[in-house]
Amino acid sequence: MLQLNFPKYSFKVKTIENKRMIFDSFRGKYVPLTPEEWVRQNMVQFLVQEKKFPKSWISNEVTVELNQMRKRCDTVVFNKNSQPLLIAEYKAPNVAITQETFDQIATYNFKLNVDYLIVSNGISHYCCKINYADHKYVFYKEIPSFEML
Repeated sequence: MLQLNFPKYSFKVKTIENKRMIFDSFRGKYVPLTPEEWVRQNMVQFLVQEKKFPKSWISNEVTVELNQMRKRCDTVVFNKNSQPLLIAEYKAPNVAITQETFDQIATYNFKLNVDYLIVSNGISHYCCKINYADHKYVFYKEIPSFEML
């Protein structure tokens, strides 16, 4: 797979019925190794290994119901009280991060009301804190460590 803008991590990858699969240790199963999944697996390892996020507080493919439709957030990080703290949305490395990407994650946030958003295509990463009082986003130069949230 393509080298992304992350440190290099070790993953369990295998072929099942002619499909490349990667082990998602957060979901406890092998999942299809798509370009977007490659970004997800690298990002969650980055959050845990580099930014010291507690692994047990991270969930991948979290279902939320919006207007009677079931949607899935790519990754949700919870706080010590099991309340959503951060939503991450991923795109494949060849997909540009656009306003549409931010609109998508903002839609999920109508339901979860988190304080932080991350958007990444594995090459470019964006992280912001939501200032609900001023209805603004404050962007960080880099993804902060867990203790800084």
